[in-house]
Amino acid sequence: MTEGTRMPATRDKLIDGALAAIRAHGIAGVSARTIAAAAGVNQALVFYHFGSVDDLLTEACRSATAARVAVYRERFADVRSLRELLDLGRALHEQERAEGNVAVLAQMLAGAQTDQRLAEPTASALRLWTAEIETVLRRLLRDSPLAPVADPAGLARAISAAFVGLELFEGVDNAGARDAFDALERLAVLVEVVDDLGPLARAALRAKLRPRT
Repeated sequence: MTEGTRMPATRDKLIDGALAAIRAHGIAGVSARTIAAAAGVNQALVFYHFGSVDDLLTEACRSATAARVAVYRERFADVRSLRELLDLGRALHEQERAEGNVAVLAQMLAGAQTDQRLAEPTASALRLWTAEIETVLRRLLRDSPLAPVADPAGLARAISAAFVGLELFEGVDNAGARDAFDALERLAVLVEVVDDLGPLARAALRAKLRPRT
């Protein structure tokens, strides 16, 4: 086996090891030693391949999030209503939480509070989710009477923030987290009711919601 074929395999092991270390120890317990132990390699390889633990964490967060977003891209494209989007969000959250992926983002966000080197890569990872959600929201709200006051970009950021925040919320108040999802679902039902209004009611609502100059 050549050096060129060994390096990607080692890098992949280190990335997987970094994710495993975050899940097992939290961001405060991650080190070259815990990452190397999870990866089954010598800890010197962390610095050989990535230069620093922070650079390895950055790459692990980015690559793992990109891979997970790709898994759901077709399902996002198939969403036809806000209720379907929330149903997908609930399923996605449960799956990603069970696999520990939401915990990784939450821990990276926690680490970014005291380490600015983690802030931008963590934000970039969240933007991958936000971009997918914003695309769906723009499509769903395009012809809605609520379009004049809708802010798909802001809503997408709020949903992305909730996606991570609910991971922390569930740890202390599982019922409260379920209530949060239920409240969002009721909001989606309200939007569906608005979209089903007759033409006169829709026109009146648009006029009422039209931004004032």
